[in-house]
Amino acid sequence: MADIELPDELIALEQTAWEEIQAGALTIPTAAAVQAAITAHAEATGQGRYAVEKALKRAVRHGVEDTAA
Repeated sequence: MADIELPDELIALEQTAWEEIQAGALTIPTAAAVQAAITAHAEATGQGRYAVEKALKRAVRHGVEDTAA
């Protein structure tokens, strides 16, 4: 499967959400912004939304580039 390229803006949004999750303070606007950005990126690139979200979470939370989403 093709690599999923993640734009810096999407990574930054997920990093903010992850920091909020770890602090126990995730807000609905932050979560909604991440989900909207994931959906928009998936549609723009022709990738599945789930695959984009999986690659994003692996990159931010585990420092792993997901090349086999």
